[in-house]
Amino acid sequence: MPTDILTPTALMIYALVVAIGIIAILKFSKDKTRKISTLRLFIQVVAVMAVFMGLIIGPFNAVPAFVPLGSSPRDRLIGTDVLGNQFPDGLSIPVLACYYGNGRTVTCPIWQLQAYIYPFWSFQRGYAVVYSTSGIEKLAVVIGMVAAASLLLGRFFCGWLCPFGLYQDLLTKARKFIRLRHLSFSDKTSARLGQVRYLIIAVFLISSVLFASYTIFGTELIPGTIPGGPFGTEAGITSWINEPFCLVCPMRPLCLFVQSGLGSINWRYISQIVYGSFYERGMYITSINLTIFIAVTILALAYRRFWCRICPLGGLTALFSTFTPFKQIAFTKLKKDEHKCTKCGICKRACPTQATAMYEKKGGDVTESKCMLCARCIEVCPYNNALKLTFAGKTVVKSRNWLDEMNTAGNMLKAS
Repeated sequence: MPTDILTPTALMIYALVVAIGIIAILKFSKDKTRKISTLRLFIQVVAVMAVFMGLIIGPFNAVPAFVPLGSSPRDRLIGTDVLGNQFPDGLSIPVLACYYGNGRTVTCPIWQLQAYIYPFWSFQRGYAVVYSTSGIEKLAVVIGMVAAASLLLGRFFCGWLCPFGLYQDLLTKARKFIRLRHLSFSDKTSARLGQVRYLIIAVFLISSVLFASYTIFGTELIPGTIPGGPFGTEAGITSWINEPFCLVCPMRPLCLFVQSGLGSINWRYISQIVYGSFYERGMYITSINLTIFIAVTILALAYRRFWCRICPLGGLTALFSTFTPFKQIAFTKLKKDEHKCTKCGICKRACPTQATAMYEKKGGDVTESKCMLCARCIEVCPYNNALKLTFAGKTVVKSRNWLDEMNTAGNMLKAS
């Protein structure tokens, strides 16, 4: 029987705690250059607890096939019907919320884009779900939801909600704790890393189409990819490598490690569900994604938010929010007043992803594809209204002359 942790009382208590936490940070945080960052960290943590790690939202154990896995996988709670179409794999929100560990409340769109091409382009049976729509219809819904979310909030999802972003921010704090300086890429290398995101997108989409060549075009280009395996999907050499990006995504092992540590996933179960050689393929943990995870962890310790610079999901979000024509109609923007900017360069040095538009551009909308809308540049800018974050044309937060405020407060203390 499924156990539903989400009760009205629990939800009210949780919402109250979150509200009190936000108010306390905004009212009592004394460091003017860290207030937004502290608020962002708090929101990241409560978002992970509420959605991505499955600690608040249920029900759990509703799919019999997943019962041995533990209490974390969720049934079709959200997104069962989108615009009249059955959509049982969860809402396509542009954050790395691993499907394999978390189930179907909020699902990584990258997984969906791959799976709906292969193996579920024309197959009605998915992983313990039944589809009533074609592959092209499911893809349209995913792309539509990602585009709408990106137009609404842009890469705010990356800076404030993504659980892998939180992991990297914690690595940054660990590096600061041991007093190691971060490294920076050259502007040329940083720009090239931004292009890697779209190369990764192209590779996994092309690979998925090649896998699905039989169902889409009637020609099997890769042996063993004709649907009809024991699980109603495919058989042969591609078993359990249906979604190529998931094979290398560092979020999958991180999610499974954390949830195993919390007791919501049975580690013995996932460590035994391996098909073929361990280094080649596995349903959950493989040496490939472990190696990628370790490499990204090391690089994120050295370079702030390293993964965010090459993340294909961040690239998709940026595509629908910072490139023409989407940029013109995006709701959330970073703006600059060129008359108040003195080119001090503080904003450029503070940016965790080495975005430069807020420094180099004269003024106006300075949102760029590398910008995660974390507002770090705004809180460190020492000039009133030089930088601001807007939503639908309304200012949400703006830079303040915190140097003068600190000097004024210091003079008042001296006078008293």
